[in-house]
Amino acid sequence: MMRFVFLRLIPLLLLFWLLRGILRSILSGWSSEVTATPRRPMPTVSPGGELKKDPVCGTYVSPEVSVSTRTKGETVYFCSAACRDKYRAAS
Repeated sequence: MMRFVFLRLIPLLLLFWLLRGILRSILSGWSSEVTATPRRPMPTVSPGGELKKDPVCGTYVSPEVSVSTRTKGETVYFCSAACRDKYRAAS
């Protein structure tokens, strides 16, 4: 009985463990390539600059990195394009 275990079962378990390891390494490499997204550099903002208030959500943003639009002769600053679009839709 023990001879059967050593001669049949142990090699099958070792083969299964080896194949599992190979498949895991292949799939982990594939999934990291698929989910990897390029990083955008963060915009640099000079310290001590003036902040403008987003009229939609109330967030204060730096004019240097904000999304802006001209309305009725004045520039309005937004924290994102989504807030700008909401502002345009409401106007």
